[in-house]
Amino acid sequence: MDPLVTAEWLQSNLDESKIRVVDVRGYVRRRQTEPSVEVAEYTGALNEFLAGHIPGAVYLDWTSDIIDPDNPVPVQLAREHSFSETMSRCGIGEETHVVIYDHQGGQFATRFWWALHFFGHEKVSVVDGGWQAWKSIEGTVSTEKSHPERCQFKAKPQRHWRVDGEEVLGVVQRAAQQEGSDDSKVWPQIIDARDEEQFKGTRRRGLHGGRIPGAIHFDRDALFDVEKGRYKPLSELRSLITSANVDTNRPVIAYCNGGVAATTVLFTLYRLSVRNLANYDGSWNEWGNRKDFPFETG
Repeated sequence: MDPLVTAEWLQSNLDESKIRVVDVRGYVRRRQTEPSVEVAEYTGALNEFLAGHIPGAVYLDWTSDIIDPDNPVPVQLAREHSFSETMSRCGIGEETHVVIYDHQGGQFATRFWWALHFFGHEKVSVVDGGWQAWKSIEGTVSTEKSHPERCQFKAKPQRHWRVDGEEVLGVVQRAAQQEGSDDSKVWPQIIDARDEEQFKGTRRRGLHGGRIPGAIHFDRDALFDVEKGRYKPLSELRSLITSANVDTNRPVIAYCNGGVAATTVLFTLYRLSVRNLANYDGSWNEWGNRKDFPFETG
């Protein structure tokens, strides 16, 4: 089953007992602090959920409910016990089919999709177009708070889904040593999902701008039909990935600023049957503030 589902599909299956709908609407608000420098403010959208949501949905604040508050790098994935407790409280168990939506089926939905896969839960779907798609089909809107029956969620971490800065540094160093050799053809590709200005370093967050050496640029916005607020057709996505020189036979590490937007790229590659995928969770929030990590500009 394609992990991307339509609002119409959800409407038809909303009463299925094993489905748990999760609302993860939120924002990354950018604020300029000086020319070519910005900071990001991460927020949830609880008030919007309370004003109206898909019937039976539970709300998760991506900035607090599924993060590790003790990690100095912002919005890093929650630890195993904390994540398991939150899922259990939300009525998500081993047999639960989790269906996720945000404003338009974008980065917050895929961030949670990735988090569930990291913790070993693969029964997960993302609603294409999210809340906007639900409203466009005149789906029922509820303001009632859901009280799901507690389930037992047992986290089974799949470590390959997540890499840290030291692991990425190792990839960069090994790639530089093996450039042009046959071994370099099986080494992971690093994909930068940010916009072109950030990729080139003309606009930055953190101590310095630029990119991880050797990274391939693929702006995650290219995945979406702006007018419809939905993913482009899979055939078009395949062509875009190919045009960006992404080799789908090689492992992929994706990053952005906070390990969120990068998951839209991972989600798309997963839909294209690529399976050796990893999210650099710290992304530029970590890399761009480490004086000992190399970077490129231009």
